[in-house]
Amino acid sequence: MYKSLLIVFFTAILMNGNSQTLIPLYPGKIPNSVKGPDEEIKNVNDIGQIRYEKVSSPTLEIFLPEKEKATGAAVVIIPGGGYRIVAYTNEGTDIAAEFTKMGVAAFILKYRLPSDKTMTDKTTGPLQDAQQAIRTVRSKAKEWGIDTAKVGVIGFSAGGHLASTLGTHFNKPVIADKENISLRPDFMILVYPVISFSTDLMHKGSRDNLIGPSPSAELTALYSNETQVTPITPPTMLIHAGDDKTVKVENSLRFYEALIKNNIPAEMHIYPKGGHGFGIASERTPDHWTDRVELWLKRSGFIK
Repeated sequence: MYKSLLIVFFTAILMNGNSQTLIPLYPGKIPNSVKGPDEEIKNVNDIGQIRYEKVSSPTLEIFLPEKEKATGAAVVIIPGGGYRIVAYTNEGTDIAAEFTKMGVAAFILKYRLPSDKTMTDKTTGPLQDAQQAIRTVRSKAKEWGIDTAKVGVIGFSAGGHLASTLGTHFNKPVIADKENISLRPDFMILVYPVISFSTDLMHKGSRDNLIGPSPSAELTALYSNETQVTPITPPTMLIHAGDDKTVKVENSLRFYEALIKNNIPAEMHIYPKGGHGFGIASERTPDHWTDRVELWLKRSGFIK
């Protein structure tokens, strides 16, 4: 009896706090995959930050806000890492905590990293996972208390490239979608994003890892997302630092220009300093950029 009461008590605590569950991204066979051993590597640095390498089995980690705070909005979080690693803590779990405080359900995508060893076509594998993440959130919206018209994406660095690819290639499905669930995110938040694979703007590591060191002009243009913006691209917020030496700030500037030309509601904040990969580190920027995000989501009608 006493043991049963303890179980009920701790279950209640977990349900009243932020729910957290890790699920496989695909319920069955992973599309575009090559059979082989799982070589995924989990690295933890001296301050406890987690990074994954050689991801071949994608997952979705679910963080639901407290019921009293829940707004019905949701965001898929895509960490960066140059398409070589997944920076899971500072661009994943740290970010999920910020969104659940806003009342936004957060879903961290651990996506497959491009590899000819694990994929038939490594250029489409990450986008398949991003589309599947949006599809999963919308398909289970009722179960998770989500409004299907308030499902967005946030991406960092190369994860920002994947997020912007999701937001500009949604009308080109690369996954099976028999139910015809919308793959278009309702909003995008791009933080120091890789946008372009053009010679003057690219982050070489991200480009080489995704589409190879000598891609065709057609493939380069396809994944240079400033060239893929249309009048139906989602509303977008951009965050970048002017002194970013890893991903040039012009990536955000060019994407913003493309959004404005297509009459897409857009907001951009450029910090003079902050470098690259600052996540939510308070000492790297003069304010908390997540506060700006919350205001933007409120003004845009996605949260109250």
